[in-house]
Order: sequence, then C-alpha cells, then structure tokens
Amino acid sequence: MLQISDLHMHFGGIRAVDGVSLTLAPGKITGLIGPNGAGKTTLFNVIAGLHKPTSGAVRLDGEDITGLPPHALFHKGMLRTFQIAHEFSTLTVRENLMMVPPQQSGERLLDVWLRPDKIRAEEAAIAARADDVIEFLQIEAVAHELAGNLSGGQKKLLELGRTMMVDAKIVFLDEVGAGVNRTLLNVIGDAVLRLNRERDYTFCMIEHDMEFITRLCDPVIVLAEGQVLATGSAESVKNNDAVIEAYLGTGLKNREKAGA
Repeated sequence: MLQISDLHMHFGGIRAVDGVSLTLAPGKITGLIGPNGAGKTTLFNVIAGLHKPTSGAVRLDGEDITGLPPHALFHKGMLRTFQIAHEFSTLTVRENLMMVPPQQSGERLLDVWLRPDKIRAEEAAIAARADDVIEFLQIEAVAHELAGNLSGGQKKLLELGRTMMVDAKIVFLDEVGAGVNRTLLNVIGDAVLRLNRERDYTFCMIEHDMEFITRLCDPVIVLAEGQVLATGSAESVKNNDAVIEAYLGTGLKNREKAGA
C-alpha cells in the first residue's frame, strides 16, 4: 500500500531521517518505535506532507505522493492524528465529527440560497454517519459535550473518530496513548483493533508503550538515529540486541556482561 524508498530529511547537518526504506502493508497495524530523537515524528511529518523530504520517494498504491501537502493527501485517503489533539474546542463532539467531510454543499452560499433541500439531505447523511461513529466508539455520554471539556483520552478518541468520517486508506496515529490513563488506553486500543478487523483499516502508529504496541501491532519497525534498525514481531524486536543497545546504551549491556 505505502512504499517509502531511501527517504532523507536533513536539517542543516542533522540527518533526522537518513535513508529510510519500508513498506506498510494493507490491513495491518504497523508499530513504529525507537528512542527519543530516533526520527519517528519527523518521518511521520514527511509522509504526511508537513515537510518536503531532502530526497527519496513516498508512494501510495503506486502513485508518487512525495511532498504533497496535507490537504491533498487527505483527499487521497491518508489521515493522521497528533500527539496533542487538535479539536474544535467550542463545538460539541458530534459537531466536530460533522465538520470533517470535505466540500459540503452548505459551505457554498449559492447552494444555501438555491438548494436548501440538497443541503438538508446531505447534512442528515453526515449526521447519521457521525452518530454511527459515536456509537462505534461508545462515546454517547459525551456526544453533546463541548470538545474543549473532554479529557485527554477522550480527545484522542474524538480524533480517531474524525478519521472514520471519511473513507481512509491509511491512518497514522502519533502517540495515541500519550497522557492517557490505562483504562481509556484500553478503550482506544479496542477501537483500533475493531476498525482494523471489522472495517479493514490500515494503521501505522508511533508509540512508546510497549505493552500497547505488543497488543496491537504486527509488524513493529524500530528506528534509531534516523535509520531502520529492525523489523519484526513485537517479541522479536524486544529481544533484539541492537534494539536493546539503542534504548539502553552499550554501557549497561557491557556492565551486565562483566557481572555475569
């Protein structure tokens, strides 16, 4: 589905992404992990069109999408969430969801005057889809709550719900578990798994919580110093010596050997 070929993103002398090549298969939940500063978020930002890469290519279903802006990628079915949720705080949860579908007739003044029946029918269909998302995510209790009043975890659920308001090909989740309590994190994990299994969503997620990654992701890709260090199941990468060194440093490993 998504092919990344020899991707580089340099900031002066800093090689934040340094020759990354990988493939995200359709119907999978791929985990992207690595120590702080490994280049994970920069890689996400390049794929999502926030940064134009120094070199390399990104292809979606064979189409070169390298450097396309986020709004163009949105129309191609590539969506992402952010570590810090970006909700419309003065709108309700339901209204936030209804804002997502693009090119709504009610946004055009001429249609408001000349095609009110078309607008009412379109808004009814969007509202029905929003209600389906609310039911799927089990957030009926806050459907009419202002989004700004939600907890951090509820805002993450809302962001996930917004990706369900359009026909997404692939969704990138940036630290969906950051700042979320364990109970709500399990709810988010259940929603991701159900979307994958029941609606054939493809996900790629950055996450530091290895328990969460192990539960959801296969395969797992490890980045270190801007490069792909390892790829495999969660269990295999957790037992990979190179991955352990990247996270803990060679000094600790050598001390353990000396004490053995």
